[in-house]
Amino acid sequence: MQEKGTISIHTENIFPIIKKFLYSDNEIFLRELVSNAVDATQKIKRLATLGQYTGELGDTTVEVSFDKDKKTITISDKGLGMTAEEIKKYINQIAFSGATEFVEKFKDAKDANEIIGKFGLGFYSAFMVAHTVEINSLSYQEDSEPAKWTCDGSTSFEISEGSRTERGTDIILHINEESEEFLDKWKLQGILDKYCKFLPVTIKFGTKTDSVEDGVDEEGKKKWKSVEVDNIINTTSPIWTKSPSDLKDEDYLSFYKELYPMSEDPLFWIHLNVDYPFNLTGVLYFPKVKNDFDFQKNKIKLYSRQVFITDEVKDIVPEFLMLLHGVIDSPDIPLNVSRSFLQADGNVKKINNYITKKVADKLAELYKKDRKVYEEKWNDIGLFVKYGMISEEKFAEKGKDFVLLKNTKGEFYTLPEYKEKVQAIQTDKNEQTIYLYATDVNKQDAFIQSANKKDYDVLVMDSPIDSHFIQHLEGKEEKTQLKRVDADVAEKLIQKDDAFANLLSEEQSTKVKEIFEKAIDNKSYSVEVEGLNPEELPVTVTMDEFMRRMKDMAATGGGMGFYGSLPDNYKVAINGNHAVVDKILKAENEEEQTKLAKQSFDLALLAQGMLTGKDLTEFVKRSVGMI
Repeated sequence: MQEKGTISIHTENIFPIIKKFLYSDNEIFLRELVSNAVDATQKIKRLATLGQYTGELGDTTVEVSFDKDKKTITISDKGLGMTAEEIKKYINQIAFSGATEFVEKFKDAKDANEIIGKFGLGFYSAFMVAHTVEINSLSYQEDSEPAKWTCDGSTSFEISEGSRTERGTDIILHINEESEEFLDKWKLQGILDKYCKFLPVTIKFGTKTDSVEDGVDEEGKKKWKSVEVDNIINTTSPIWTKSPSDLKDEDYLSFYKELYPMSEDPLFWIHLNVDYPFNLTGVLYFPKVKNDFDFQKNKIKLYSRQVFITDEVKDIVPEFLMLLHGVIDSPDIPLNVSRSFLQADGNVKKINNYITKKVADKLAELYKKDRKVYEEKWNDIGLFVKYGMISEEKFAEKGKDFVLLKNTKGEFYTLPEYKEKVQAIQTDKNEQTIYLYATDVNKQDAFIQSANKKDYDVLVMDSPIDSHFIQHLEGKEEKTQLKRVDADVAEKLIQKDDAFANLLSEEQSTKVKEIFEKAIDNKSYSVEVEGLNPEELPVTVTMDEFMRRMKDMAATGGGMGFYGSLPDNYKVAINGNHAVVDKILKAENEEEQTKLAKQSFDLALLAQGMLTGKDLTEFVKRSVGMI
């Protein structure tokens, strides 16, 4: 058997195009060739099951090997195999049936995944790293003869008699100079671990050293010896391919550790399993989310029939679910995943909606099943739930039933429960219910205590996303407004008709204002003299709620950058009814008045954690002098 020929491409030579466009992603050649080997192996198993192949299946392991001296990488399977005619049909013709369309459509392509697989070019990805490719194959069909196909990356090929004596195929890549980095054990191991870790047929890559028990020593302690064993790189039946009823918690936790060896145990997980109107399996885990809003995206891995595709899943998984970890497997998403494909594909949108619903249902179930346990986990999942409600309307609709508000006493409330708790006492004269919140409980303690004295409740809103969640709540909760507890003095946070009158005359108020403006000597502070409860502090420094919130949102990338660049401006509320103000007015001279005013102002700054550096040093010296 000897035949030479030309691959029928009715367009320019496709090999340089493959190399040019796929070079940056050249490691996927191994994914493609191993996937093909697995596919051929599964097909022979299927034929055996149907009774169409009656020979011995034997060992069906796919083997990957390399020879550094000969500069070759070989992928061997014991699958269907091919006759010479089948090689000509599948390798020379069908693989290039879409070549003309490919060249026209993808001359400007940047993403290898836009190309590989879509036009049957998976096998030809071998030419990204090889100057010559050989196929040595023997078909499973009776009386077949082994065939060998050779191509040097041009459109010419040669078919001759092969040397294989058992069913299956060897693909031998003669690696080109630019790609010799792949002739390395650890490089190949890394690629196999990435793409082939869960393929459904056993894959062997060389051997590895293991320790096994070797009897006991004289003291009765176990002895160990080193042995060389096959290096099997994959788990052929990962948990997402099994029924949830066959799995225990330990199985899910063990799989999580396999995916993320350095991570803490997850909080809980969701097993996905749907076959209509699309096929989808997988397991999604809720990790412990740190409160720094550092989303570790690319933690969900996307597979198609157990072949790894990508960990760029943001078009399949809603943005807020990028916090989750785990695996999604769907044969409805082909290997040629590109951004434009994902955004346009109808199945992807359905999968996105399904996952959102499953996650919401799981959270609702956990909340109803054991509210106490759910509350204990709230610090870890609260950020995630709030993010979902802000960014996804469908999730927000369901989320209102299991989102919790936590107050400074560590109590948890659902939205309806909290409304009922505070409505009577925290409704202002305009019939707006005011929710008070703290972003730093320790720093804002004086303000929290002032609010508590009036029987006001204060929520804890200390996650980076809370400035956005507050906006969301105000948009959804009727006649409800949120104010940070230090946005004003307690009297003014929730304005009632029974406000305290200012006991100072107009002339005295003006005088007090002038004394404080001179003592503060800073245009960023706006001074006002007000009638407040005599038991409150003599001076309070606050920032307007709107301005502070805009700055908070700017700090977390909320599109409020303009506000973030504005200088800080504060309001200084002087309590005209406080004994200290009376003492300032009665002071012997102007110097004494300024000193007392400055001391009162610095105390207000100290309460806010705003007194630092030289000002703090001066305050301490002045305080010592006044004792």
